[in-house]
Amino acid sequence: MRLVLPRPSDFFSRRAGAFRGLPGLAVWLRLLAVSLLLVLAAPSAQAQPDNLDASLDAARAQIDRARKILDSPPKDAADLLPLRAGVLAAGTQADAAAALLEPQLASVQARLAELGPVTPGQAEAPDVVVLRTQLNKVRAELDAQFKRAKLLSVESEQTAGEISALRRSEFQARLGERTSSILSSLFWAELRMDIPGDLLRARRQADALAAAARASGTAVWVSVGLVLLVLLGLHIWVGRVLLRLTTTRVPPGRLRRSLHAWTRVLLPTATAGLMAEAVYLGLVWVAPLPESLAPIMGRLAGVICFGGYVVGMGHALLLPARPSWRLLPLPDVVALKLRWLPAVLALLMVLTWALMQLTAQINASLVTTVAADCIVALAMGLAMGLGLLLNDVARRRALHEPESAASWPASPLWLTTMLGLAWLGVAGSLMALLLGYVALGSFVVHQMAWMAAVLGSAYLLAVLIDDGFMALLGPKTSPASAASDASATVDAAAASDMPGSRFLKVRAQAAVLLSGMGRLLVVALALMLLLAPFGEGPSELFERADKLHQGISIGEFQILPVAVLQAALVIIMCLVVVRIVRRWLKEDFLPTTSLDAGMQVWTSTLFAYAGNLLALSLGLAAIGIGLERIAWVASALSVGIGFGLQAVVQNFVSGIIMLAEKPVKVGDWVSLGGIEGDIRRINVRATEIQMGDRSTVIVPNSEFITKTVRNVTHANPLGLVKILLPVPLDADADQVRSLILELFDAHADVLKTPEPSVQLDAIDSAGMVFNATAFVNSPRMAYGVRSALLFDVLRRLREADISLVKPAGLVLREAQERALEPLLPPALA
Repeated sequence: MRLVLPRPSDFFSRRAGAFRGLPGLAVWLRLLAVSLLLVLAAPSAQAQPDNLDASLDAARAQIDRARKILDSPPKDAADLLPLRAGVLAAGTQADAAAALLEPQLASVQARLAELGPVTPGQAEAPDVVVLRTQLNKVRAELDAQFKRAKLLSVESEQTAGEISALRRSEFQARLGERTSSILSSLFWAELRMDIPGDLLRARRQADALAAAARASGTAVWVSVGLVLLVLLGLHIWVGRVLLRLTTTRVPPGRLRRSLHAWTRVLLPTATAGLMAEAVYLGLVWVAPLPESLAPIMGRLAGVICFGGYVVGMGHALLLPARPSWRLLPLPDVVALKLRWLPAVLALLMVLTWALMQLTAQINASLVTTVAADCIVALAMGLAMGLGLLLNDVARRRALHEPESAASWPASPLWLTTMLGLAWLGVAGSLMALLLGYVALGSFVVHQMAWMAAVLGSAYLLAVLIDDGFMALLGPKTSPASAASDASATVDAAAASDMPGSRFLKVRAQAAVLLSGMGRLLVVALALMLLLAPFGEGPSELFERADKLHQGISIGEFQILPVAVLQAALVIIMCLVVVRIVRRWLKEDFLPTTSLDAGMQVWTSTLFAYAGNLLALSLGLAAIGIGLERIAWVASALSVGIGFGLQAVVQNFVSGIIMLAEKPVKVGDWVSLGGIEGDIRRINVRATEIQMGDRSTVIVPNSEFITKTVRNVTHANPLGLVKILLPVPLDADADQVRSLILELFDAHADVLKTPEPSVQLDAIDSAGMVFNATAFVNSPRMAYGVRSALLFDVLRRLREADISLVKPAGLVLREAQERALEPLLPPALA
């Protein structure tokens, strides 16, 4: 026995009249079935209502708490960072709830639409009435939750924007504050008054740290010292091993130098971090640190690790001991003079962070905080200024000495601009520090150091990405080609005629594409890091980027990143399939048919156009843009596009007519408007004609349809060789005829069929004129064969003692000139 269930659409389309006369049990069975269908129709609508309500309630509480804090904002702008992060997290929760509720609401609305509107004056079946009531109730609940989630999302965005604006205003106000200048006596008088209390509080922290160190014991610190020595030894040994590996195992080229540079970066970073961690473990080996020192000492290891990174990056860029491995085009004298700068900058960066944390921890006075910040910023600014001065002095000295001027590279415009901005920044920061604008001057100095670290890291990473992809995917011809420019590599691979040139070209293109994408990501990351001090840090930008998964609305279109990626994959796969099928048609299938070369090219080209159009359509459909919308847009723009592309459409249609009617085909010898040559290719828009001087002329296809064209090889591909031979009347005509026929028969390029012929064209008082004709395989051969036959005719006529006569016109002209000679002056005669 088989149970057959009705379709939901048939079931829901029934009206009350369809159930009249049914027994009561059947009505209740159908009502039960409708209830089950309702549960199956929106299973997630009631799946987790409590969780959704709890999530929305938590988001509302977080936003309300942020609004209360904004009414009385904190003095320190740094306290706004966690507040903004909480607000954005609440917005993310609201967006997730809205994304979960939207398909459920759409499903319930679709069920209601399937039931149809209520017909006035007509009673519905009881089960339909119950179903409609339940669906309306569920829709109302879902709609209320959905609107609440959307409202919370909008409020979170607005609150986060207000927090960001408040942070920027606090930042600008702090930069504009002015204190007593460090050069004034008032500043030092205030410092003498406040410094004893600050030193006392600092001494308490130092005593607590010393007590923690003494608690660990001598054995622990001896072990820590041994660990530090081992780490230094490992640093030296690992550096030599990695240098040997990069020298022996990495292929020659830029990749070897970029890998060596990164080993110089990572080794000091790891060594500094491990050494700082060893010291921290020595402090907490016996007992944990006091609560006032634990956060500072815990983060100090990371700051020291960053200092080691700055030192390694500076040495990797300068490489004073290995000029041939240097990636930057720096002169040796500059690298040697600036080798101290990375270590000094790293030390000052670590010292700046430590002083900021210490002054905040001991609640130091404003004068002490400003003095510490000003002194460290002055030292950092002076170090940068000294580095710029040494570079400028070395450059000027090299320009004045002819021997070293040749080795100094010419500075590009961007480098000159950066040096000028660096000088301006150093001078401005030092002036601001000395005038009392400590916050502004310190910010400029620290920002310059941060920019140098970010730009140096971005350069090294971009070079590594480029060299890595070119070494892995580029052609393996020679180290020079592997290290050459990417565009030159692609041109070399494209120009190669070897069997694997196509594969090499694809590899080179992939290398260029992946290298460009990687370097673009590096640039984007560098910009995010450079914007961090201005209120838009990496975390905030990543939070903004995380919202992209919700899509971008453009009118009625909702573009989702997942849909864009899916569309890109669809287009790439379709294009690959089209290219493979076109190559198969062009190289394997079409040559086996009876189509000529022009029709084969036309067929493969038309298939490529249709395939590319289909790939684009499928890609747009994957995004969510249907073909009916594309047709609507195309119809709206058809008038303007028609006028703008009238000539293109005309040439396209003319190309199709040419390939269908075949007035000309590939290989024909044509003459059109003073252009004469062989047709090499017929495209859908234009035709390529190769002239006699091997140049190519691109002729629009409409010219072949609307103008007169002379096709030399259209009906008959044979070439005609014609020779006019005037001989005297006393010459033997049969002998001349036999002589010419023998020459025709002896020439290998003269065809036997049709047979050559020699006709007597004219007889007059001057002599006889023979008209000799023969045929060759192609009109292109006629000129060369005719020239060779003329040489043979002259030779045979001389051997037979037969002379040629002059044309009648030339004889008459010479006779007239001789008759006029007595009448002319001697000079003219």
